[in-house]
Amino acid sequence: MGINIDKFFMPSVANVIGTDLSTYKIVSSNQFACNLMHVGRDEKMPIAILPEGSDPIIVSPAYLVFEIKIGQNLMSQYLMMWFRRTEFDRLAWFYTDADVRGGLDRSALLDITLPIPSIEEQRRVVSEYEALTQRVKINNQLIAKLEDTAQTIYRKMFVDGIDEKHLPEGWRMGTLGDIAEIIDGDRGLNYPNGEDLRDSGYCLFLNASNVTSNGFNFKSNIFISEIKDRLLRKGKLTRGDIVFTTRGSVGNFAYFSDYIVYDNMRINSGMVILRNRSSKDDIMPFIYSILSTANFKNQVECYLSGSAQPQLPIKDMTCIPILIPRYEKIIQYSFMNKKIICYKDVAKNENLILNKMQSLILSELSVI
Repeated sequence: MGINIDKFFMPSVANVIGTDLSTYKIVSSNQFACNLMHVGRDEKMPIAILPEGSDPIIVSPAYLVFEIKIGQNLMSQYLMMWFRRTEFDRLAWFYTDADVRGGLDRSALLDITLPIPSIEEQRRVVSEYEALTQRVKINNQLIAKLEDTAQTIYRKMFVDGIDEKHLPEGWRMGTLGDIAEIIDGDRGLNYPNGEDLRDSGYCLFLNASNVTSNGFNFKSNIFISEIKDRLLRKGKLTRGDIVFTTRGSVGNFAYFSDYIVYDNMRINSGMVILRNRSSKDDIMPFIYSILSTANFKNQVECYLSGSAQPQLPIKDMTCIPILIPRYEKIIQYSFMNKKIICYKDVAKNENLILNKMQSLILSELSVI
């Protein structure tokens, strides 16, 4: 296993074919592992705890593996909470060496001090934090179930039993450009600069980090003022639009539903807006499910260009072939899927609040 910057174990991407795994380190339940080599570069320490009751795992020989000494009045879950604090990452970064990666010496890590409250107080804050974590987990499971439900209904209505050579009456083969208007984002000359940043800005300026494979991500935001927003010519979102990334991580997308917490958003030129061509009926929830299919993702791969980083030009995106069912079927499905998307966004909004509450608990650990 490896460790991501969110401080969780993850399947390793390393190629271990022909590698002597006997040199790898074993991590058992309630033990920690961390990577001290990239702290300065990432400005975060990749560190994780293997949850209690988990089966042992192996990690790179370069990782540091440790556990709390027997007899210490310290809960491993509380210590992991301390490691999740932004203040800890900032302190670890301060102690990094002059290497290009910014490594952290083992002795420097072991010399870092932390306040240890009574075991009763530790149990209290750990209980509060883990209750929030469990709620986030439940919401994520709900979101996954809703996504599966939407895709199951989509397959039943538009895939299963459908022969593209003998389509039902009113169905046809077409292109994405036939049913959706595709709009470019604003070009680099008009990007916001340091003077445009506002903690409580008027308009959220979306970049690649804001649109992921799981939809919108609002953990790292750039805002522009109302004056700057009026000067920009392109890329303004309206409710019901879909944002689709076309450069770098091509193929990520998100739906601007009625429950997205930001009213004003604008995109850069690394993505496009898919917008409903008709003002009569909203078919964007149907298009949203098309983008989720494996067939569409495979089609996108065929149209990619660019050597330094993959790109999907608008002229090519409009030509991607899709199956266009009878209009009444599209409206029927869109009405249902729009509700599912909104339910998902309600759960995601709750997670944003829960994550802020977790951050507040972590920030108060130093004063307990």
